[in-house]
Amino acid sequence: MPDPQVADFTPDRPVLLRGATVLSMDPAIGVLDRGDVLVRGDRIEQVGRDLAVPDNAVKVDATGGILMPGMVDTHRHMWQTALRGLGADWTLSQYFSFYYLNWGQLFRPADIYAGNVLSGIEALDAGVTTTVDWSHGLQTVEHGEAAVEALRALPGRFVLAYGNILGAPWEWANDSRFRDFVSRYFSAPDEMLSLQLAFDVTGDAEFPERGAFEAARELDLPVTTHAGVWGATTDDGIRLMWEHGFMTPKVTYVHATTLAEDSYQRIAASGGTASVSTESEQSAGQGYPPTWRLRKHGIPVSLSMDTSVWWSADLFSAMRATLSADRSREHLEAHARGETVVHNKLRAADVVDWATMGGARAIGLDHLIGSLTPGKKADLVLLKNDRSPAMFPILHPHGHVVYQAGRGDVHTVLVNGQLVKYQHQLVGIDLERARTDVAATVEHIHAGMGEEAWRQCMAPEIPETELIPNPYTYAEYRGDGVAVQQTDS
Repeated sequence: MPDPQVADFTPDRPVLLRGATVLSMDPAIGVLDRGDVLVRGDRIEQVGRDLAVPDNAVKVDATGGILMPGMVDTHRHMWQTALRGLGADWTLSQYFSFYYLNWGQLFRPADIYAGNVLSGIEALDAGVTTTVDWSHGLQTVEHGEAAVEALRALPGRFVLAYGNILGAPWEWANDSRFRDFVSRYFSAPDEMLSLQLAFDVTGDAEFPERGAFEAARELDLPVTTHAGVWGATTDDGIRLMWEHGFMTPKVTYVHATTLAEDSYQRIAASGGTASVSTESEQSAGQGYPPTWRLRKHGIPVSLSMDTSVWWSADLFSAMRATLSADRSREHLEAHARGETVVHNKLRAADVVDWATMGGARAIGLDHLIGSLTPGKKADLVLLKNDRSPAMFPILHPHGHVVYQAGRGDVHTVLVNGQLVKYQHQLVGIDLERARTDVAATVEHIHAGMGEEAWRQCMAPEIPETELIPNPYTYAEYRGDGVAVQQTDS
């Protein structure tokens, strides 16, 4: 039987994905070899083997593939995607300087829209079906409106985490224009787009952020905050949140790398969650990726990619980097004690859970998404690539997702039962429009900065490396590296 065509996926027809290795991420179902998933409307109807289905069902041959829940990114600065890769060689200080001190004010509402659309497209393309847009570039309500319009134009599931890096959160969160924005766009529950407040706590003894937390409480909104970031947010911020009663299960702590034990204990006791952006933390300098500490305190973990202005934007990279960083730290700690690690504590299955159910829990949607459970929303991803030598054999499914698969292996994506990607091609996505809009943003920012500043931000100064004197001499070399004289050591 020929493969179904995109036109076959109509709202009135159930969809059966047949014969996959099913990573349900539901302990009651587990992993199914040669498993099936039946989708009807926006819901998962059945998960099992050799399912009987209606004659009119669209049948997708998933043999040789891995079927898993859509992934959830809990912290992505989507608006920055329009300048993808610009800061590949930045430190965190240079990032702050670019956006907070110098050029963040250049971004127009149209630029927020362009970045959000491109970011949302690439998330869906990589099997990330739900993204928290940590949107701290919203200088005005008009910027916020552009962010919402972009997210609603896409077939993904999103959370707008509203923020403003150029304004005080206790002011903008209580401004009448912001309150009107919330009323107009978020007055009714929406499973496809919800709202959080995004702001950081400085540690100022006066605790000016109190007003922002009170606004979040009044509006019944979760809060997401960068915590434990070296040189920026400290244990004082956690202490002040605790002392004023604002640490709750509805707070997500992004990075959480450089905190003291007491702060981790407070997060754990309050039911908060951590969003770990390992590629970011390893490169920018927030601190060592903290999962090895979070696990010991029982703090729930989700994964995130942070920003495409620096790094990749898929959760395959996040899972791989996180598992490797956690294990590396376990080895380093053991070696410092003169010991050898003989069993890994963190497993591939744990990291896949963080990328799916972990994210769903963090945003309070674990009753709807995060696992392939009958009755949940049909957000799912089929990894299948018959042309890739890395996609067979599939012996350890969770390990295969973490260490072998990548965005190029994403064959099919459904969000809320809607076909978003099929046979490695996006469906119903205007990529050319996105390309045109982003090109206009790049031209605008480039012109606003000027040529010299533009070039300097891509080629920051390289500090001099001081070479350590070497008492050993093995050979003398010509400039081309060929030994010309051997000497005694």
